[in-house]
Amino acid sequence: MGHPTIYPTGTTVYNPAKAWSGYTIYQAAETGALLIDMNGREVHLWKGLRGFPNKLFPGGYVLGSTSERDPKYGFQDETNLVQVDWDGNIVWKFDHYEYIEDPGHPAQWMARQHHDYQREGNPVGYYVPGQEPKVDSGNTLILAHKNVKRPDISDIELLDDTIIEVDWEGNVIWEWAVSDHFHELGFDEDAKLALSRDPNTRGFGAHAGDWMHINSASVLGPNKFYDAGDERFHPDNIIWDARESSIIAIIDKSTGNIVWRLGPDYSTAETKHIGWIIGQHHAHLIPKGLPGEGNILIFDNGGWGGYGRPNPESEDGLKIARRDHSRILEINPVTLEIEWQYTPTEAGFQAPLDSYRFYSPYISSAQRLPNGNTLITEGADGRIFEVTREFELVWEYISPYKNSRNSNMVYRAYRVPYEWVPQLDLPVETELVPIDVADYRLPGAAPRGAVTSVEVEGTISYGEGALCVARRDEVVQKERDRDE
Repeated sequence: MGHPTIYPTGTTVYNPAKAWSGYTIYQAAETGALLIDMNGREVHLWKGLRGFPNKLFPGGYVLGSTSERDPKYGFQDETNLVQVDWDGNIVWKFDHYEYIEDPGHPAQWMARQHHDYQREGNPVGYYVPGQEPKVDSGNTLILAHKNVKRPDISDIELLDDTIIEVDWEGNVIWEWAVSDHFHELGFDEDAKLALSRDPNTRGFGAHAGDWMHINSASVLGPNKFYDAGDERFHPDNIIWDARESSIIAIIDKSTGNIVWRLGPDYSTAETKHIGWIIGQHHAHLIPKGLPGEGNILIFDNGGWGGYGRPNPESEDGLKIARRDHSRILEINPVTLEIEWQYTPTEAGFQAPLDSYRFYSPYISSAQRLPNGNTLITEGADGRIFEVTREFELVWEYISPYKNSRNSNMVYRAYRVPYEWVPQLDLPVETELVPIDVADYRLPGAAPRGAVTSVEVEGTISYGEGALCVARRDEVVQKERDRDE
């Protein structure tokens, strides 16, 4: 799959009448946490603030990290989680989860935070009417790492995913580890054997096996299923997803037990209609007050994932499933019916020939907006866009920022209302009509059709299509004959 070397960046499409307008925040490579308006104007930058992810809170506060653990010794470990004000001053910080003594580095406390966190008051970290995150108090749910040895899973050390809750003073008041619930994950014997041999060591050398790679964790919040008496959906319960195992699950906050699970096997009678969910990110329950409330919204990346019996795709039983395109799925968690989806077909591409044109095999996210639209981060290509329920593209933005690997990837972006940022005047919203790429040319480039045309005779039919064939010298001779 090739990509152009020159392409537009910034906002390329904006329909103010159909988009849900506000500010969008994302980490602009190594530059920092960047806030943009709908026309792509850069309205504020928290320089140097890392985002795994960045989240904007009411009043112009933003959360992120100021440093990362040396990757020689820790995979995707943020040393801290901080909340800063509009001017970049740290007003809250958490770093006391584990005391680390890495070779060549001073011993220090670390948060080991990765991929997600939620502040009390809001279940999912993005705008929900009437559910605002607290900015000067409250607990914080944090997805973190710990290295553990679990011979019942593998003789190789594991990079385990934990979910912790800390109070405003930074005390850890609740902790859950996925390795403690191995028997609840639904792995068959082939998957257990593959995990035992290699718990996704990734060739990290000194690093432990990243066996689950949980990349999102959020509370359910108030929802219709709990209101109807289904205790699995208690508002305090926590939903998470793991890209390497293709599992999405809900845990009972009071017991830690898994009370609802989708995956790792999608060949069952109950799940076959969904198809295999592979390498997914940002699975969460759409909060009450938003269209689709109660359904689970997932960025189903595709790519590679899963453990099981070796097959032609996987000789060792690792990453047994593969799909080279992405999907957004909205699933009713009780009936398991797909209530809405956005796939390459809905994006307007011809499946399966060019399905890869909507494809991010890693990172990425989806946010439900108050008007029913969905904000999608197609992270691998640095593309953030908004579509309506009817799949119309009403806003699109391409990040112009590249990291040291020459990639403009965006982990996750969030849209917030203008009123959450009182420091700024309301921006002027200017419609951006999509350009006709067939006719667009840079200055000095020849326009389309500026070429001498010739009629080529002779076709060979193949089914419904036809292939024009002619040798170049025959075409030249016909031109000479015509001139004479």
